[in-house]
Amino acid sequence: MSDTPPSETLTADQFSTELRAALRSYERHVVCIEQVPEETESALHSLLEKAIQAFQNRAPGLKHGIALNRQVTVILSESSGAKPLCGIYFNLHSPYARKIAKTDVSSS
Repeated sequence: MSDTPPSETLTADQFSTELRAALRSYERHVVCIEQVPEETESALHSLLEKAIQAFQNRAPGLKHGIALNRQVTVILSESSGAKPLCGIYFNLHSPYARKIAKTDVSSS
């Protein structure tokens, strides 16, 4: 059993350090045509709230709460610390990436 506090005490404000670090990385390294940096902050906050909800409502034996959209994945994981670990990942892709053609297996 982990020492993570009861899930009803979790709020998005408890992860403000992780949120600020993700926003700094986004502004410095990510170019996103679909979402400007100002929209990214509210999207991250919303995804963090959804990840907290998923973490609180996870089935027994599961250790993670995950929320995602096309640009970002937020994962909360059980830890032995005072709060769950928070990972914020940018789902990077390029519009110039080569598309892999689908093969038709039904004609074989």
